[in-house]
Amino acid sequence: MRRVRYESRGGPLFVEEALLPEPGPGELLVRTEAIGVTLPAVRKVTEAAEPGPLGGEIAGEVVAAGEGITRFGTGDRVTGLCFGHGYADFALLHEAMASPVPPGASAVDAVALVRSGLVALGALEAARPEPGESALVTAAASGVGHLAVQLARTRGAGRVVGAVSDPAKADFVRGLGADHHVITYDDDSWGTPVDYALDAVGGELLTPALAALAPEGRLVAYSSGGGTIQAYDLLVGAKSVIGFQMARIARGKPELYEQWREELWRLFAAGELRPAVHGEFALEDAAKAHGEIEGRSNLGKVVLIP
Repeated sequence: MRRVRYESRGGPLFVEEALLPEPGPGELLVRTEAIGVTLPAVRKVTEAAEPGPLGGEIAGEVVAAGEGITRFGTGDRVTGLCFGHGYADFALLHEAMASPVPPGASAVDAVALVRSGLVALGALEAARPEPGESALVTAAASGVGHLAVQLARTRGAGRVVGAVSDPAKADFVRGLGADHHVITYDDDSWGTPVDYALDAVGGELLTPALAALAPEGRLVAYSSGGGTIQAYDLLVGAKSVIGFQMARIARGKPELYEQWREELWRLFAAGELRPAVHGEFALEDAAKAHGEIEGRSNLGKVVLIP
């Protein structure tokens, strides 16, 4: 089988031939039909000291199952987060991370919706939104952000402000349900303060995101980009910052994880949640797919098609 690998920080990415992996206890061997490209995977290549497997969201057909599998069998279509080599023709997926792809949904729909949607929905839940409150979503055109904008609307947000890196993304974000005024990160003012903010960028953007909150506002930080906040900025206005990590929910609260997955598919089936795909790339073009995210040019999800 083919898989994408890299040997040093910064790449390059290349395709190599590899042996077909054997599923261990609790693992599914999946013939991948679509692979979601994520910012953490891109950062892994550009920032990690040592090279490692390129994992991420996968969707496809189960072709073999390890010992102890109870929920899935050969021929089932599944999606989930792969922690090993995910950029490949075949990938191992732990049963706890897998969920069924419903009839009528494609593999591309699955990788664009499920993992990114779980992060978006989890971050929104962490903000404890109340109907009528106003929301700010950074990276609003990204794979997670474009779903967060829509989910905030489904939860009754009275105003949704999208923040993007490039004004050329504004029409796309407005088309998702954001209000007319879409801001860019370098704007002098981010407009009328909001009740809560979902931040997927981190770093230097944490300060203006916190400043955009109204008194007693909540900032949910779920980026892998780090960043620092001054305690005084929290005290003024009695604001709070909440950290959110999807892996903690998947490992520690599987019932809630499954409940969120079911909600995403329900919203998808009802037409209330529309995952957008920026582009589909072959495995051989994985470097180009990473470049779309590094250059912040993507509108929605970037997907590899083996």
